[in-house]
Amino acid sequence: MNKKPTIRDVAKQAGVSPATVSYVLNDVKKVSDKTKTVVLEAIEQLNYYPDFTAVSLSKKKSNLIGIMLPIIEDSPASVFKNNLYYNEFVSGVELVARNRKFDTMITGVGDLDECKNWIMKRNIDGLIILGMFPESLYNELKNINIPIALIDTYEDYTNLFNNVKVNDEYGGYLAAKHLVELGHRNIAFVATNLAMSPVDRKRYQGFEEALKEAGIQPSKNFIFETLDITFEDGAKVGQELLSSNQEITGIVTVSDVLAIGMIKAIQQEGKQVPADYSIVGFDDLSICKYITPSLTTIRQDIFEKGKLAADQLVNAIESLNSEQKTIEMPVELIVRESTRSL
Repeated sequence: MNKKPTIRDVAKQAGVSPATVSYVLNDVKKVSDKTKTVVLEAIEQLNYYPDFTAVSLSKKKSNLIGIMLPIIEDSPASVFKNNLYYNEFVSGVELVARNRKFDTMITGVGDLDECKNWIMKRNIDGLIILGMFPESLYNELKNINIPIALIDTYEDYTNLFNNVKVNDEYGGYLAAKHLVELGHRNIAFVATNLAMSPVDRKRYQGFEEALKEAGIQPSKNFIFETLDITFEDGAKVGQELLSSNQEITGIVTVSDVLAIGMIKAIQQEGKQVPADYSIVGFDDLSICKYITPSLTTIRQDIFEKGKLAADQLVNAIESLNSEQKTIEMPVELIVRESTRSL
């Protein structure tokens, strides 16, 4: 196996000192254009690549953005497998990162010390955190001197960081109002965990407002919780709703993934959407257009959310905008085939 060329090999090939090669690599204006050309030719001839870790340590900058995801089954891979939301979000982050000469690295939020060590060990320049940002994690990370961008957080202590979110309350309102206008009065709300999820609570508040506006008293018996967001969880809650034998005709969910799982469970039991149940999702994942029936949903631009978070973070890293701010993105109702008039 050929030995990997070193900076000394490049210096010998170009007839210069290792320090001169380092100046060229780091774009230090201490060498002539002629010498720079000779060094670059030597680098190309030897197929030399600088040690990324060493360069990042010497510059105290890695050009590396970390993305922390909520862990399911102890692996970030399961997050991408079970919830397509993260695929679309990370795609937006990756596009901006590449255009602005940054790389990305993904991990899951597990042990708090492990998270902190992961950031320090990789010399991460900035961090994007998706999902809940518990106070215990906040206390661990607040003293790390790197910019942090949060996604969809509402806790008071998160105001110290950049934040990108959508108008969750209005999204819940639009979903319920759509079903009410179609003549539905017995409408269920499917969440993950209202006690633990600020996002779900905001969406439920909007849902509740739309019902009360129409003179409908929300019923606790019509609230279902899944604890997680996977297709399987959607199927389970769909079976639970069918087994409850309640006169429900409309369903608002906090996620397209849950809605699609519910549609499958309902169809397997010989019922139909929207003939028996009208269902509204939340997110407008790309798959919503292609399932049968296509899913009526509340659209948030997930790809754009990823782009905004990455731009916000890189700006903070490069000190172009040091002020912490919250960006709230709009939502809209997208009507497809999963809802109908009574």
